[in-house]
Amino acid sequence: MSDGERARFWRHPAVPEVDLLKARYVTHRFSRHVHDGYAIGVIISGVEEFEYRGTTHRAGAGELVLVNPDSAHTGQAGTAGGWAYRMLYPSVEAIGEIATELGLTYGTPNFPEQVVRDPAVAALMDSAHRATERGDDLAASTMTRTLFARLLTRYATPRPAVALAPEGARAVRAALDVLHERLVDPPTLEDLARVVGARPFPLLRAFKEATGLPPHAYLNSLRVRRARSLLRSGVRPARVAAEVGFTDQAHLSRHFKRVVGVPPAAYQRAAGTYKK
Repeated sequence: MSDGERARFWRHPAVPEVDLLKARYVTHRFSRHVHDGYAIGVIISGVEEFEYRGTTHRAGAGELVLVNPDSAHTGQAGTAGGWAYRMLYPSVEAIGEIATELGLTYGTPNFPEQVVRDPAVAALMDSAHRATERGDDLAASTMTRTLFARLLTRYATPRPAVALAPEGARAVRAALDVLHERLVDPPTLEDLARVVGARPFPLLRAFKEATGLPPHAYLNSLRVRRARSLLRSGVRPARVAAEVGFTDQAHLSRHFKRVVGVPPAAYQRAAGTYKK
C-alpha cells in the first residue's frame, strides 16, 4: 500500500456470517465489483466516492454507506487526502435472520439510499466495530445486532425486481450458471451466447442490466468470491489462484485487493488459516 494507507480485515468474533474491515485509503481504488452480501460502513474521516448503479455518490465523515447484495459498485478517494472508514459485511442470511425476527417478511431487504446521515446509528456502528477489536464479544454481538435492526427498521424496503423481458431474464440466468461452472475455463461472449440460446449483444445488454457488470467483470467477482472461501478453508494462495482461474498468485492478489481491500495473505491471516 502507498504511504498513509492501512487496512485490517477480520471476522466478527461473536456474530456469524459477518466480516469487518478497518481501513484508510488514499490512492487505492476498488474496481467495479459485487458482493454476495451487504456492505455497510461509516466514514471516519475524509470522503469516499463510489459509483453505484450508474450514479456517483460521495460519503463524508459521519455518514453511513449502504450497499446491497449483488449490486455493482466502485470505491475511491473523493478528496486528495483519501478516506478512512469502518465496514461490516454481513451475509444475506445474517440480515435476513434479523429481518425475520423483526417481523419484516417481505423477502431480501433492500436499502434504497446508499449514503445516509444518521449520527445516532453512525455512533452505534463505530462502537460495535470497536468492541470487536477489544474482544468484548457480548458488547460486540449486542451492538452489532442492534445496529442491523436499526438500519432495517429505519432504511430498508422490499428488494425491487429487475425489469427484464422474460427471454432476456432466462438467458441471463443460464449465463450465470455457465460462469459459475466454468470459472477456470470461461467461454467467449460468442460461445456463452450460443450456449444459452441468445445473440451476443442482446445478452451483453441484458447481463449488464441484471448484474451491473459485463460477463468478464462478473466472472472476476465470482473468482474472488470463491477465492475467499478457499482461503478461509486454509488453501494456500498459489493453489487458490489456480483453482479459481487466475494465471498466478500475483494475478489473484491484484484482483483480490481491488475487491476486498486487502491482499489474500492478510485475509487468510484474519481468518486464522494462514500457513507459511
